Amino acid sequence: MASLTTLCYIEKDEKYLMLHRIKKEIDVNKGKWIGVGGHFLENETPEECLLREVKEETGLELKSYKFRGLITFISDEWQTEYMCLYTADDFTGELIPCDEGELQWIPKRDIMKLNLWEGDKIFLKMLMEDADFFTLKLRYEGDKLEEWKLGE
Repeated sequence: MASLTTLCYIEKDEKYLMLHRIKKEIDVNKGKWIGVGGHFLENETPEECLLREVKEETGLELKSYKFRGLITFISDEWQTEYMCLYTADDFTGELIPCDEGELQWIPKRDIMKLNLWEGDKIFLKMLMEDADFFTLKLRYEGDKLEEWKLGE
């Protein structure tokens, strides 16, 4: 059975809010920098999951967001994941500590210098270039990206 997730890159002042995953002992993303989001709860829509996960992880309430892409992650080590990718550019609230890692506003120009998944670099570049809605397949063997393909 595949898992369903959301991931959001919140924008402010030419920066993205990034989560450095350093707090959980067992974490497929340990040491990596990612956006915020998580797994769908039963009967939840992508938007409901997005809003709940962002609020839980950051304390922020999104006021403006956009569905940017659908990413299919395939791996030899974990189950297939379908991820709804969002960006957000308006929110209210104050950042709270996150139990999954450290939240930090990173200038977009510095994002690619972070410890990112190889596949994340592909879709982050597309987000920064303001690409239209896209689908992307990423196939990993261990931590190594073996194949990637944009939808037709």
